[in-house]
Amino acid sequence: MHSSSADPSSADLHRHFGLLQATALNVTMIVGAGVFITIPLMLGALPGPYAMLGWLVAGGLMLMDGLIWSELGATLPGSGGSFLYLLECFGRERWGRLMGFLFVWQFLISGPLEVATALIAIAIFARGLHPTFATFDSEWSRTFFFWPQANLGVTFGPGRLLGLSIGVLILLLLYRRITTLGRLTVTFWLGVLGAIAWILVEGFSRFDAAVAFDFSGPASSWPPHFATGLGSTMILAMYSYLGYYNVCYIGDEVRDPGKTIPRSILLSALIVCVLFIAVHLAMLGTVPWPSIPTKEPEVDEFSLPAEFMRRLYGKESWAPTMVTLLLIWSCFGSAFAALLGYSRIPYGAARYGHFFSILARVHPAHRIPHISLLLVCGLTLFWSFFDLKKVIDALLITRILEQFIGQIVGVIWLRRTQPQRPRPYRIWLYPLPCLLALAGWLYMYFSADSLFILMGLVTLIAGACVYVLWARRTGQWPFLATPTGD
Repeated sequence: MHSSSADPSSADLHRHFGLLQATALNVTMIVGAGVFITIPLMLGALPGPYAMLGWLVAGGLMLMDGLIWSELGATLPGSGGSFLYLLECFGRERWGRLMGFLFVWQFLISGPLEVATALIAIAIFARGLHPTFATFDSEWSRTFFFWPQANLGVTFGPGRLLGLSIGVLILLLLYRRITTLGRLTVTFWLGVLGAIAWILVEGFSRFDAAVAFDFSGPASSWPPHFATGLGSTMILAMYSYLGYYNVCYIGDEVRDPGKTIPRSILLSALIVCVLFIAVHLAMLGTVPWPSIPTKEPEVDEFSLPAEFMRRLYGKESWAPTMVTLLLIWSCFGSAFAALLGYSRIPYGAARYGHFFSILARVHPAHRIPHISLLLVCGLTLFWSFFDLKKVIDALLITRILEQFIGQIVGVIWLRRTQPQRPRPYRIWLYPLPCLLALAGWLYMYFSADSLFILMGLVTLIAGACVYVLWARRTGQWPFLATPTGD
């Protein structure tokens, strides 16, 4: 039987991430173009200023969930994040094997879905490059519904093909040795940071509170479907917040993880919550929210940052094109970094006997996990033709049960089964944050369309069935003759 989860060489890794570096890592992974593409969708769920509640309530959930990540990261400070936590909390020789397998199984769905949103965003932002391209894309784009009752279909057009081409380019770049990743990553993130800084300066220098807090039209009274709408805006906000826990995936490289990991997670959560609310206000203090399309297909053809710059500089100015180029560049960088990291997750699990061995294969010349990379990239390109809102819903709902709720149950179970285990950090006011986080995730889960709830349950059940067949074939738990322990 293979070892647990960590690379045997992990003990030799240099612990060079202090609080500043760990916080910067989290914030850098969070801050992308997601905040710009979700605001119109949030306005479709809750009108006008009510949409900002999504950022606030999801921010509260992020803080509660961050406390759970903090205790797990401080108690189990190895590399691997959720895979390691689920494996350890539920027993690495018993139920933890199933939980670890299911985590990788669902990640093969939700991971490519998440990366696909960057390629879809490129297609949306591309319309801000020039009015001629916007017209060309609008005229030639077609949506084909294979499930009309659920409004589920795929869209083909010049913008989507541009996103697909960039995805293929990323695959070609990753299908080789990467020696300049550090420099590339810095230039990618400078794009989105430049765009955000530009929008904040311009937005707040011209901020109009009457425009930002316009309670007219549908916002003149309390939204009739507020509970469902709030859940929808929370899903969109949490999609933008994803990454507040990224330091947990490199726990072996963090100095004093018992203090650094919790502090960096909570500090990152506070920073991005304030930053995204500020970006929301900066743009909607200039662009009146009633003028923003919120329904398909118009919302998939609208770039809020480009419209923001048009109102400030004029339709024929350079500003909409410049901000669009910055955002496309940041989407490229986001997809590049995500595919690089995400392709290593199934590879790492397979390498140590926790997933299908074929994904552990390494290219003989390039020395990269090419089978895992091709699988993750292929799924990403497939999902890039779907509707943005549905892709976001699917990726969050697929993760909630196995990853986020699984970790809540795991941290509670670990306290019961291993009460004497050293815990450098303990959840404040335990178990209240666990209960609040559980309520928040379940609220989001049941606010989603029943189609995605069903999809999440089906994939989870299918994963459990596949695990049983795989475990029987490979002689893993529960088919071991003599289990070695918990």
